Amino acid sequence: MKLTNTKISSLWAGIILIFCSFYAYAEESHIAQAIKHAEAATKAQGGKAIAEHAETAKTHAKTADEHLDAAINSLDDSIAQGKLRHDDLAKKSAEEAITHLKAAQ
Repeated sequence: MKLTNTKISSLWAGIILIFCSFYAYAEESHIAQAIKHAEAATKAQGGKAIAEHAETAKTHAKTADEHLDAAINSLDDSIAQGKLRHDDLAKKSAEEAITHLKAAQ
């Protein structure tokens, strides 16, 4: 089978999509990950294991919080743009808010 530019481009596109889907899955639920690790901390034996799970839970909670803050900023921008009747900009900001809210879940 001869690899042409089209086939190589398609192959790279497929590889990129696979990695993007893994990233999207990993980012899917920071709150759930925080809860999971906090629960694991309560069941862990030994201070080191408890601290490791608590630290991981804290990292996921902070990431979720950062996404929520970004979502609030995007919603504020959407409100401001909407009041100025800049429909396209208001919609874009609302879409950004949705992206951040989904990432925070």
